[in-house]
Amino acid sequence: MHKVSFVGMGYVGLCTAACFANKGFKTIISTNDPKKIEMINKGIPPFYEPQLEELLKKVIKNKNLKAVVGRKEAILKTDTSFITVGTPSNPDGSVNLRFVEETSKEIGKTLKKKEDGHLVVVKSTVPPGTTEKLVKTNLEKQSGKTCGKHFLLCFNPEFLREGNAIYDTLNPDYIVIGGYNKKSAEALETLYKEFHKENSPPIIKTNIPTAELIKYANNAFLATKITFVNTIANICEKIPGADVTKIAEAIGKDHRINPHFLNAGLGWGGSCFPKDLKALIAFSKKLGYNPTLIQATCKANQDQIKFTIQKIQKELKTLKGKTIAILGLSFKPDTDDIREARSTKIINQLLREGAKITAYDPMAMPNIKKVFKEKIKYASSPTKCLKNADCAILVTEWEEFKKLKPEDFTQNMRESILIDGRRVYDPQEFSKKLRYIAIGLGEPLKPQL
Repeated sequence: MHKVSFVGMGYVGLCTAACFANKGFKTIISTNDPKKIEMINKGIPPFYEPQLEELLKKVIKNKNLKAVVGRKEAILKTDTSFITVGTPSNPDGSVNLRFVEETSKEIGKTLKKKEDGHLVVVKSTVPPGTTEKLVKTNLEKQSGKTCGKHFLLCFNPEFLREGNAIYDTLNPDYIVIGGYNKKSAEALETLYKEFHKENSPPIIKTNIPTAELIKYANNAFLATKITFVNTIANICEKIPGADVTKIAEAIGKDHRINPHFLNAGLGWGGSCFPKDLKALIAFSKKLGYNPTLIQATCKANQDQIKFTIQKIQKELKTLKGKTIAILGLSFKPDTDDIREARSTKIINQLLREGAKITAYDPMAMPNIKKVFKEKIKYASSPTKCLKNADCAILVTEWEEFKKLKPEDFTQNMRESILIDGRRVYDPQEFSKKLRYIAIGLGEPLKPQL
């Protein structure tokens, strides 16, 4: 069985490494952060992801996975290495490739000492051309070896959803392999077939730049799909009786569209969509092309926050001195990730308007406290968050919020006003008991005589 290593211990690297180790692969994960090394070797993940801690404890105990400082052991004691370091944004939206460059140089220096062949797989999201122009160049320069002959190279994008990363690793819809040459692509294909065995998904083999662009195209399309249904939701709010959930249900039945990513709401956030769309825009402009559709998608997504604030202002007349309850802080449920979360943007705008904030989230509270510190109040439960609030906003659709009843709002709030930003409640049930405003829901139709 192959021995694999992951250089970079972030979300993608750790989740994927734990799954490989659980399948019986001897797995090494490498970082330069000693604190992370210590945590992981004790079976403690540095972030929350469902099933990850349980899986990590298992593979650490059976010695299929270990974390190490530096790259030397990770490369010399394995035959395949995945580069999973971060690719943050520059101020202009372009990708900062510093970590990819440093890692490729470090791997190249170690490959110089290795007699056997090695497969290097770039899994970090990078602009087209990066793997061959930057990674390959550094690997060859530092190792003194030739790509395709002495070592192999592929680009292999990840499509993991936070909150579902373990499931997605084990059950991908498809696998994309961008190979430097046929031998490189076949080597990675063999590894994945060994991983998935009889449940191997479709494998798409292509060249490296096409594979690099597939990742960006995938995320840009999904983000655009969400923004489209949010646009329809905004139109619905202007039409008495119109409901975007029924529209999404109907068009989702069309096999050309499908129902996924048609949930209207406050817009998208997280670590991937905002970063990747900005990167694709910056990359396209560098090529001399202005991607107006993707730019419009980003602008419309930003506007969802403005529309939400306007809803609150319409109900309360003024925000100064009003207490707003924020239910949900992570950018999506089942994660503690607040990167580009709708909550942070809403809170910042409300604070600028003079509002007071009480917030609650089952997982993301420690992270949000690092951002807002004492500027807002933090509750220990949903109902305590609602206490004496003038308005509540459902921002993240955690399961425990879906269990709230109208009485939880009416009995705790000063003013029973709820903005359902994720459409989790029954409009008929909630409208009878409180002022219920939902994304994509027009005012009730007047009864027919």
